[in-house]
Amino acid sequence: MNTITRTDFLFPKQTDKYVGKVRDVYTIDNKYLTMVVTDRISAFDIVLPKGIPYKGQVLNQIASKFLDATSDIVPNWKIASPDPMVTIGRKCEPFPVEMIVRAYLTGSSWRAYKAGAREICGVPIPEGMREHQRFDKPIVTPTTKAEYGAHDEDIAREEIISRGLVSEEDYDMLEKYALALFERGSVMAAEQGLILVDTKYEFGRQNEVIYLIDEIHTPDSSRYFYADSYENAFAKGEPQRQLSKEFVREWLMENGFQGKEGQKLPEMTPQVVEDISNRYIELYENITGESFQKAEITDNIYTRIETNTENMLARLL
Repeated sequence: MNTITRTDFLFPKQTDKYVGKVRDVYTIDNKYLTMVVTDRISAFDIVLPKGIPYKGQVLNQIASKFLDATSDIVPNWKIASPDPMVTIGRKCEPFPVEMIVRAYLTGSSWRAYKAGAREICGVPIPEGMREHQRFDKPIVTPTTKAEYGAHDEDIAREEIISRGLVSEEDYDMLEKYALALFERGSVMAAEQGLILVDTKYEFGRQNEVIYLIDEIHTPDSSRYFYADSYENAFAKGEPQRQLSKEFVREWLMENGFQGKEGQKLPEMTPQVVEDISNRYIELYENITGESFQKAEITDNIYTRIETNTENMLARLL
């Protein structure tokens, strides 16, 4: 099936283009961003060699839904989503950190804890915790925002402020926003029988106003558990049923790959690609509570994106 793994558009008044791990971001007239969410997939900060059908649509439409649902908490960058794979919004100056909110000891935090760490980003973690155990209250564990191809790095609040990456006043506001967004996301997840386990938020500034930018509450940026099976699985020490990209990381690890030097990526067979695509559609339907409507995939998908985007830009410029 056709997938969008790279784009090379030239939109009206385009002034720049940035290629991220998953998103191609076009700057328009130095005022707006056109974000094309591709079908690329990354894990361990490595972009995998094959695209995943419908993944870009899934991520874009989940993010669009949650941006709309949280705009009363903090203004966000979105103006419109003219295509299933595109969002157009305000161009903001990003803060150089990502705000990670965790409610459970799982994923990378559990791997660090199991290896002996009792502190994450300056936040102390009690002795005697188990995998997937809930924290007394959600914690914020920021990371540096890495350049393309580089690894994000954990960083403590104090170091962020002392290095001048973010002022103390701004950092406190980012943390307040992140926790409020996480609370809203948790409530919305519970309505779908899910637990929002952890997620990341990115923020930027335009004209002295802080905006929420990029994606929000997607399976690429978040981890969900199924609420009905959490307690039983935790009591028995069994793996949790998860809605996240963790299944991709687990498949890679099972095949001897964790993004380390000298390791070889396992083959992404057509069946593996199809399975991942189906899991992303499952994620969409479970997270949103809505049936996923597949956008038509044809040889003209680039034309569709270009036409829909340019029609929206014509209204803005």
